[in-house]
Amino acid sequence: MTTFWILIASFLLVSLALIWVPHFRQQRMLRAEEAGVRKDTNLELFNERLSVLEKELQEDLLDQPEFDALKKELEISLLQDMKQGDDESLVNKLKPKSIMWPSVMSVVVIGICGYMYSTLGAYKNLDQPMTVNDPHAGQTTEQIMSQRVAMMESQAQAEPENSQLWFSLGHAYISANRYDDAIKAFDKTMDLVGVHAELLGPKATALYYRSNQQMTPAVQALVEQALALDAEDPSTLLLVGMDAFFTADYPKAIDAWQLILDSDRTDVDRGAIMNAIESAKMRLGSDGAMPNDDAHKDVKPKAAAKTVTVEVSISPELQAKVASTDMLFIFARSTEGPKVPLAATKISAQSLPVTITLDDSTNMGGNVKLSDADSVEVIAILSKHGSVRAQTGDIQGTLAMVKVGDTGQLVLDTQVQ
Repeated sequence: MTTFWILIASFLLVSLALIWVPHFRQQRMLRAEEAGVRKDTNLELFNERLSVLEKELQEDLLDQPEFDALKKELEISLLQDMKQGDDESLVNKLKPKSIMWPSVMSVVVIGICGYMYSTLGAYKNLDQPMTVNDPHAGQTTEQIMSQRVAMMESQAQAEPENSQLWFSLGHAYISANRYDDAIKAFDKTMDLVGVHAELLGPKATALYYRSNQQMTPAVQALVEQALALDAEDPSTLLLVGMDAFFTADYPKAIDAWQLILDSDRTDVDRGAIMNAIESAKMRLGSDGAMPNDDAHKDVKPKAAAKTVTVEVSISPELQAKVASTDMLFIFARSTEGPKVPLAATKISAQSLPVTITLDDSTNMGGNVKLSDADSVEVIAILSKHGSVRAQTGDIQGTLAMVKVGDTGQLVLDTQVQ
């Protein structure tokens, strides 16, 4: 905005200077020329009359006293004419001539500047409070992530030997759902620093997501290799626990996540892991108590009831449009107050029809939890682009209301146009 102001001010000053400087220069030159011509004319007349008097004196038509008197009268007349010319010049100076044209041009230039500012500037925002500029204002999460990845790619090209940069770029690729690129980034990191468990774990995670969250033989081989190098590697154990949780093998998920807590690692989110373990214990309790787990036996039925179970299916008309690479996003939001997602999960579309359970363990990270709501609206989006935001070609369905603690049925029956 400052640059725009400078451009307008510069344009205005230059334009006014081009209009008025020539005008005043022309007026000054005209006055000087007029005064010079008048003086030359008076002197010429004076000399002519003086020549006539001198000739008459030589021819004895005038005597000396008469000549002196006439010459003095002629000099006085010349002085009066000179003085009258100066007075007229002063009057002309006090009366500007022909200012209509530069005045009109000045008004036009000022009008153009005002139009430019009102059209291209921030005139309409002058009455709004000042806010801190947000470089990502108006951008979606996908756009922000794309810019971040592009910046990191440029840095990686400039510093191809920076292993930490390649490692961070691999994680950024996973967040952007670019799993092939993530695998290449982790391979590049291992080329630079060697094979380590903390690199094999993220690579296995990228391969796991690329395989639609399936523990394929290739993923399992990477997991076993990573745990052989470091049995307590958190990235690998997180993957093992997550896959076990999604396949309802809750004891295995709890064991994997508990190993991370027992390792006293400081580079993990211990709070999130403990919440995940509690969620697994709650779900395990719905099928039967975990052996030798006294803490789980104390779980109150009321806490277990703060869930929403949804049976998700797809209409027969759209069944043929489901691809093996599609992802299913399911989230719940309160039917009262702000439409803020309270819980969400993501699974492969190949699992359809499927029954999912949403609770506080699938919280979106806000202050409001699913257990705080009385009823929720459940929305499911079968995404063909890997984005939670519905796009053209995606299939979606809505369960208008289900009480927290109850079970509902949701049918994916609408294709986004």
